[in-house]
Parts: sequence; C-alpha cells; structure tokens
Amino acid sequence: MRIRQYDANDKDDVILLWTQCGLIVPHNDPAKDIDRKLKVGSDLFLVGVNGESEIVATVMGGYDGHRGWINYLAVKPSQQRKGYGRLIMQAVETLIRNRGCPKINLQVRAGNQAVIAFYTAIGYGDDHVIGLGKRLEHDV
Repeated sequence: MRIRQYDANDKDDVILLWTQCGLIVPHNDPAKDIDRKLKVGSDLFLVGVNGESEIVATVMGGYDGHRGWINYLAVKPSQQRKGYGRLIMQAVETLIRNRGCPKINLQVRAGNQAVIAFYTAIGYGDDHVIGLGKRLEHDV
C-alpha cells in the first residue's frame, strides 16, 4: 500500500470506502466533512492505495495546537488484517508529532470492540473520559 495525501478526485471513492466500513451515520454528511477538512490541515488527510491505485485505506488527522485527533480511519473490509490500518496510522501520527503534538485523542463508538482492540494493539488506551458533543449544525 502506498500512502499519499487526499486529492479532490478521491471524494467518491473515499465516501464509498467509509460506507463499506460503516463509518457513515445519518447526522454526519461525509461530503461536508471532507470539504471542512480541506479547509483546515488538509495535509493530515491521507489515503492508502494499492497497486491498482484503488483507495483501500483512509485517515483524517487533526491538530489544534493542544491535542491531535484521529477521524475516519478506514480499511476496506477485504483488505483488513494486512497491516494497512497500522501503516496509515503511523504515517498520520508522524505528521502530527512533527507539528509538536504531545498526545493524540480519538473516539470509538461504544460497543465497537473490534476497533477498540485494534487501537489498543497499536498503543492507544482508555483515558477513562466521557466524550461529550453539541451539534451546531442541525440541517444534516
């Protein structure tokens, strides 16, 4: 797998991958999420492509000056367990670390034990916090 920055021509393939991975929920519009990301730290939005240039992995990283964040980590179901998730996470972690970030946070939906196990295996741990959120956009 080759890792590169997201390109605008990737949008449809990325949204398809996210759909295949079950990352799309009714209150998040993936096209809007991509458009927003391209305005802030777009170099932290990575895709992994195979030899046929098919997008098989994505990660959307962020850094706000205090903490790094990970969103939309996805690996095509037929390509999972090949190390692609670990590789694309290492790539985005390096970019975030190079900005001076001391810690990366991420959120996993409650009950998603397979994803929790993956993150645990690559060094992430439960910070014993509760994630709270407030929707500012209601037309989604």
